[in-house]
Amino acid sequence: MNTESLIILLYVLVLASYLGFELIAKVPPTLHTPLMSGSNAISGITIVGALLACNELGYTTLSKWLGMLALVLAVINVVGGYAVTDRMLKMFKRK
Repeated sequence: MNTESLIILLYVLVLASYLGFELIAKVPPTLHTPLMSGSNAISGITIVGALLACNELGYTTLSKWLGMLALVLAVINVVGGYAVTDRMLKMFKRK
């Protein structure tokens, strides 16, 4: 990877982190949990990327291990997000 690509990737990372922080900071506390638990399903995109990083198409051993770590963490995030959403929805059901 050349220096230009690395600088562009770092720029995108910093910009995305800043925008994400500013967006979440503007969400009222009453909507924070439903928003975050619902958005955890977006980790499915991370799962697809992690699966691509884990494959055998000439990637290094390091990228395969990092892809496996990303896969495990994304699956935990998705399952946790659905568990929180299910728990919240149960609070609104009649007994």
